[in-house]
Amino acid sequence: MIATNRATLIVGTRGSALARGQTDWVSAHLTAAWPNLACSISLFQTSGDKILDKPLPEIGGKGLFTEELENALRSGEIDIAVHSLKDLPVDNAPGLTIGAIGEREDPRDVLISRQYHTLASLPHGARVGTSSLRRSAQLLAARPDVRILSLRGNVDTRIRKAMQGEYDAIVLAAAGVLRLGFGSHIAEYLSFEVMLPAPGQGALAVQCRADDEATRALLQPIDHAPTRSAVLAERAFLSGLGGGCSAPVAAYARAKHLVGLVASKDGRRVIRVSGEGDDPLALGSELAQQALAQGARELLA
Repeated sequence: MIATNRATLIVGTRGSALARGQTDWVSAHLTAAWPNLACSISLFQTSGDKILDKPLPEIGGKGLFTEELENALRSGEIDIAVHSLKDLPVDNAPGLTIGAIGEREDPRDVLISRQYHTLASLPHGARVGTSSLRRSAQLLAARPDVRILSLRGNVDTRIRKAMQGEYDAIVLAAAGVLRLGFGSHIAEYLSFEVMLPAPGQGALAVQCRADDEATRALLQPIDHAPTRSAVLAERAFLSGLGGGCSAPVAAYARAKHLVGLVASKDGRRVIRVSGEGDDPLALGSELAQQALAQGARELLA
C-alpha cells in the first residue's frame, strides 16, 4: 500500500530537449503503473550545461551534470532526479541511491556526417567532432589520420554543426539521437569492435533519497532487471579501475557477458578484456583486475 499513497512526485531534470524527453518517458511509465500519481517537472541548469566553451575533461568530467540535482534531492526540493546513467559517478552520492534503471535504448555510438556514409570513407585528415576521450581514443585507434576537434552542446546543436559542415563527421550516442527523433541523420552505427560504449550508455537512472521507502516502492515498476544487471557489471569495471578516471574507458555487458576496454588517449595502445559470469559486480571487478594486469594502470595514470 505504501506506494500508492503519494499523490504527486516532483521530478528534477536538466532543461535540454534530451533530458526533458527522458524525463517524460519516466513520468509516462510511472503514471501508467500508478494511475493516481501525478508527476510535476522541475528544471535545473547544471555546471556542465553552463560551461560550453571547454572540453568536458578540462572542467572535471563526472558529476558536472548531476551535482545541482543531487543537492535538490537531499534538501527535499525534488523527490526523484532523472539522469543519463553514464553521467552518474560510480559511487552513490551520500544519502542517495539509484531507485530505478529504465530499459536501455540502443547502446551503440553513431557517426553523423553531411556527406560521408562511414568512418572508413572519411577522407585523410578528416575533422571529427567529440569531447569524449573514450570516443577520440577509439577513433584514433581505427583511423590514426583523423583530426579530433572538441564538440560541446546539446544533441540538436551538435547535429546542426555537423550538417553545416563545421566538422566532416561527429560521433554521438545512438540513444540520444534516437530518443530525440533524429535517427534519419545517422550515417553509420559503429560496431562494438570499433567503438565500445561508455559504461551505462543508453540507460536512464532515476535517483532518489536512500531512506525514502515510499518513492523507492513507486519506482519498482520501471526498474528493468536485465539493464540493471548489465550496467552494474559495466560500472563495476569502471570502479575497479579506480572510479571516475578521465582516461578512455569503455564497457558493454549483455546476458552475463562483459567486454571492457582501456586505451591511451592517442589510441595507440588498446587493452580489451572480456568474460562471463553470473554476478555482475564480481565480473566487472575481475575484468578490471585483468586489464590492470595487462598494463591499464599506466594508461590510467
